[in-house]
Formats: sequence, structure tokens, C-alpha cells
Amino acid sequence: MTFQRDRGTEVESLGALVFHMARHHGWDGEVLLNYGSVEFLGPYGALGSPDANGIRLPAGFTSRVIARSGQRVTGTSYTWHNAPDGGACYADGSGWIYVSNSEINPSGGAGAVKFSATGAITGAYRILSGTRQNCAGGKTPWNTWLSCEEVDRGYVYETDPWGVKAAVRRDAMGRFKHEAAAADPVRKVVYLTEDVSDGCFYRFRPTTWGDLSSGTLEVLVAGSGTSGPVSWARVPDPSGATATRNQVSGAKRFNGGEGCYYADDTCWFTTKGDNRVWQYNAAAQTIELAYDDSLVTGGTAPLTGVDNVTGSSSGDLFVAEDGGNMEICVITPDDVVAPFLRIDGQSGSEITGPAFSPDGSRLYFSSQRGTSGSSSGGITYEVRGPFRS
Repeated sequence: MTFQRDRGTEVESLGALVFHMARHHGWDGEVLLNYGSVEFLGPYGALGSPDANGIRLPAGFTSRVIARSGQRVTGTSYTWHNAPDGGACYADGSGWIYVSNSEINPSGGAGAVKFSATGAITGAYRILSGTRQNCAGGKTPWNTWLSCEEVDRGYVYETDPWGVKAAVRRDAMGRFKHEAAAADPVRKVVYLTEDVSDGCFYRFRPTTWGDLSSGTLEVLVAGSGTSGPVSWARVPDPSGATATRNQVSGAKRFNGGEGCYYADDTCWFTTKGDNRVWQYNAAAQTIELAYDDSLVTGGTAPLTGVDNVTGSSSGDLFVAEDGGNMEICVITPDDVVAPFLRIDGQSGSEITGPAFSPDGSRLYFSSQRGTSGSSSGGITYEVRGPFRS
């Protein structure tokens, strides 16, 4: 720990930093105490002063603006959509594509930006139109983008990141207030979150893996605890004529499901109503908490307003904040939780759509409402630097 002794010695007790620290023998980050507050430092170190884009980054990282809502994407004729939200990246030859939802209602939809091998923007275009409040979504192993409607009895749309094939509505994946999706290629299912205060956690088992036109929607069943074994039960009527979350006795409730991300037999998902990050162990069929801000004592929790989530090849999770203090925080495999970046001057916004380029060297995300606090003020960024691998 580093103490700023010349600024006084009255500090609050650190207490328990995060839920999982009790299961580990050491802390490999740092903690700074400033005027009685706590600043958590993770593997990337302290955040610097705001750059020209108002982003505080660790040493060695830089940012640039990729697109702004209502303005043409540089070098293209495409006008970037309002309220940019969930996103993902796709390899495209030696370059890549970043897709981004539009969380407005009506019109919604999704757009995409294409990059060359050097990161230069080479194109931008629509991949989905005429939908409602497209919040988050998920990438499939067959390189489509699942765009989720966050409205009552919303749909999932399967889209083509290249904008060549028409988007297809996937009714079999259920009608509810969708938030995000994450594909599990081992068990051949797609996990789905529901953004209501008494929502559920679902999985869709397609009849044929790679074809989402038919299959079985299931809901997670478990007790009221925060850890332990779980099971899955079929949702009798995915159409949602009766709310899907109310069709199965014993379906476990989650307070405002948000982002989800799958890797290495685990699906991580966030719940904004209680500021928790959950992990579902698909191999063992158990759940537990990866983070709970109510278990952090002795200062401000390092992560609040949990929302979209993605991961890197190092096993680090990157969790975006909806509100909080506009940070993307990292959760390491050793359960260190700390800010990776912070956006200054945009307190009326939220961070959305974190996704890594295929080589892991660039992180894309948006400030949904930017400096204006309006959906027409969205800004999409790229951060480049020495990410852990």
C-alpha cells in the first residue's frame, strides 16, 4: 500500500476488498489511500490524466474516436447510429469488423465499421434496421451477431456483420426483455440474460448447432442462495404470451440481467440491480459470485453499475459501468478488481459494447450518450496498447 502521509492519516478500514479474496492467499495489485478514499490498482497500474478524448488510461495506452452519433463515419457515407450499445469484433481477412447495436425505440437496429490490417477505417454500414431498443447481444461461433431487443416480449435477431445477408428474427429463442447472449460451443447452447428486476437466466439449445431457427428454450432453476448446483427446465411457451420467467416453478431470479460472456466452460453475467458479477460453471452446473459490491467495505467499491462484459486472452474480464464513475474495470483470474479506464465529463452516459479486436491489441466501446447526456450524443472509441495476453 502507498499512503499519502502528507495529506493526513485518517483513513477508513479496508476490510474485505472483494468477495473472492477470502479464497486466495495474496493480493497482487495495489491500494492507494487518498483523503480516506480507496483507489484500487490492478495489473495495469494507475490511471493517468485525461487524454484529448477525456479518457484516463494506464501508461502505454492511447485512445481515438471511431464514430459519433449523427455524424458520418470518417471516410464513409454512413451516419453512425444513436445510442450505440452492445458490440463485438469479427476477423475480416487481415482486418476486422466492429458491430454495434442502437438502443433506441423505435428504429433501433445495428451498424458496423470495417478496419484494415493497420486499423484504418475502410467502410461503415447498417446490418439491422426497423427493430426496437437493441441493447446488447452476442457473437456466434459461425460469425453472426445476435442483436437483442430490450423491450417486453422482445426478439433476438441474427445478423450478418458483413451486411450481405438479411437479418433473421429468431423466434425460438424466446420473447422477453432480452439483454445479452453468449454462445457455448462445447454444450452447443446460447446463454441469454433478461433485463427485469425479477428476471431469469436462460439457455437456448438449437435443434442443430449453427442453425437457430428451432430448438428448446430452458431456464436456470436453483434456490435463493448465491452459490451451489443448478439445473435447467424447459420453458413451455417461448412466445411469452405468459411471461417466460413465470412459467417454470423454481426458476431462479436475477435482479436486472445485463451482459454475459463465455470462455473456458464458464459463462459470466452481470446483474445491475444488485451490482453483481456471476459465474456459471457449465461443466459442473454450478453458480457462484465473482463480484458483489455490497461485500466491499472501507471505501467506494471499485466497480459499480455493472453492465456489458467481455474478456481477453489472458483470462481477464472487462466490465463496463452504466453510471458508476464511467469506468471499465478489470477482474483478473486472481480476483483483483480495479479500474482499467475512466471517461471524464460524461456522467450522464454509460459505457457500452466492449469488444477486443481479433489480435487482442485494441478494445472498442462506446459512451452511449457522450457529453450531451442524449442518445444523439453517442461516441464510439478505440483503445490501443499492451493488453495482457
